Amino acid sequence: MQSSGVVLHTDKYQINMMYAHWINGTHNRKVAFEAYFRKLPFGNGYAVSAGLERIVAYIQNLRFEESDLVYLSEQEENYDPAFLEELRSLQFTGTLYSVKEGTLVFPNEPLIRVEGRMMEAQLVETALLNYMNYQTLIATKASRIKNVAGSDVLMEFGTRRAQEADAALWGTRAAYVGGFDATSNMLAGKMFNIPTKGTHAHSWVQSFDSEEEAFERFAQALPGQVTLLVDTYDTLSSGVPHAIALGKKLEAEGKQLSAVRLDSGDLAYLSIKTREMLDKAGLNYVKIVASNDLDEHTIMNLKVQGAKVDSWGVGTQLITAADQPTLGGVYKLVAREGANGEYLPTIKISGNPEKVTNPGIKDMYRLIDPETNKAIADYLCFPHEELVSTGAPLHLFNPSHPYLNKQLKKYKAEALLVPVFLDGELVYDLPSLEEIRAYHREQLNLFWPEYLRMLNPEHYRLYMSDEVWETKNRLMKEHMQK
Repeated sequence: MQSSGVVLHTDKYQINMMYAHWINGTHNRKVAFEAYFRKLPFGNGYAVSAGLERIVAYIQNLRFEESDLVYLSEQEENYDPAFLEELRSLQFTGTLYSVKEGTLVFPNEPLIRVEGRMMEAQLVETALLNYMNYQTLIATKASRIKNVAGSDVLMEFGTRRAQEADAALWGTRAAYVGGFDATSNMLAGKMFNIPTKGTHAHSWVQSFDSEEEAFERFAQALPGQVTLLVDTYDTLSSGVPHAIALGKKLEAEGKQLSAVRLDSGDLAYLSIKTREMLDKAGLNYVKIVASNDLDEHTIMNLKVQGAKVDSWGVGTQLITAADQPTLGGVYKLVAREGANGEYLPTIKISGNPEKVTNPGIKDMYRLIDPETNKAIADYLCFPHEELVSTGAPLHLFNPSHPYLNKQLKKYKAEALLVPVFLDGELVYDLPSLEEIRAYHREQLNLFWPEYLRMLNPEHYRLYMSDEVWETKNRLMKEHMQK
């Protein structure tokens, strides 16, 4: 089956809404949407924004091909042929703002803002959320693991357990953004220039008459990359002693055994004993690699138990985000065109208070203490408000916790939403993956450790300007009275 382009990577109700707007003559009305999430994943203190690079490529290739139009003409809705002709020339002519990949982000913060014609803004919703939700989730998981692993080497080993090829590839990229050092996925390594790492499987050992022969043959084939999997039969009685014997033989030849890998059993106990055995044999330079359904919780527990592991191979739990398989990001209308062409703020009311939206097109700033260079809070305001740009004192208003309101006099303000597309033109220079990783590390350094810790992290605050809150309150009252 030959697939068409990316434009039909959307939900049918997007097409139906586009059609209904076209029928009603409102398809060219200007609107603004914001994409955000309501709850932090993993019970974490922060999330890591990712997915922008793929979103940019998606928008640049947003075209209805002939096969797409034929497919739409066959749908039960029986779309007017004139509508399909309208789609034939459709491309993204709107404006998109986004936080940079690698940015630390928090609930109810606009990660992406789309402004433009209703037809285009509605069409891109599904794909934007798909890319943003998954990659942000995996980058966040990876960053959590990195925070626990510290300076240890982290390798992404999840391809065979990922939900198909796209998840494996882009999940690997997101893991690299979040702090992983390498991947076992060769295609991801090629596509994104990520370092690749690999050892051998149990089947390699099983395919020879003895474990000793298997180890020796592997060392002969890859003399500069000898990492041996030592748990095929018995880790401490067989695998490690045979690895030590080969390590001594390699030393005599002027070579070195790089590492041994533990993939089962009590990793804390086995790594401690393996380290003792290697050091006693004079192989203190040989590293210990651990794998086997690891995540931040198991790694933290193993470290508490004194595990002697230098490098961690993390697969299933990372690439599938096993303890929380979705971010739950949403895409909500925040403004629409009024009679005079201006944007009017809109609001969504809900019986669930957390689902009430923040109306209007908003800018977002990270407020930073100029003395400590640490983040104080994030701040939402309307673009016409000039307090932040002038450095004037700010009233930090938190509607959920009014007693936490305060005046902020000294601060630096970093604009978090940057222009990516303006009137359909790409104006953002996509950074390299290494630059994104470095930026993520800078972001982590902006925050005090209590916001980053895995257990009981401090709650980072999002404040809004008085005008944003007053607008939200006014619209809520107006709609509740109808």
